Amino acid sequence: QVQLVESGGGLVQAGGSLKLSCTTSERIFSTHAMGWFRQAPGKEREFVAAISWSGDNTYYVDSVKGRFTISRDSAKNTVYLQITSLKPEDTAVYYCAAGGDLQRNPAYWGRGTQVTVSS
Repeated sequence: QVQLVESGGGLVQAGGSLKLSCTTSERIFSTHAMGWFRQAPGKEREFVAAISWSGDNTYYVDSVKGRFTISRDSAKNTVYLQITSLKPEDTAVYYCAAGGDLQRNPAYWGRGTQVTVSS
């Protein structure tokens, strides 16, 4: 069973920063692109960022460019999402995903980590 385990969410004031982590197996990490989605209250889940399996390429939704940075650590089989200059509208459950048609229909999902930004 494929597991993607997120961590790092929490309550933070607007303007603050968070670093989310997603750890998975070496098999998944080394062979699949990985990414992050988020789902705000009352809204559909949306793609946020992705990184290729090699780490050479990254992709971001326009609304987060300049504030979100996706990265990966091969030694830890972990993908990170660094979020800076947090805004209340960033409040959402953030999900890690891997494989498949990643930006549209990932093959694997984590259970999510809650990020709440207070104004």
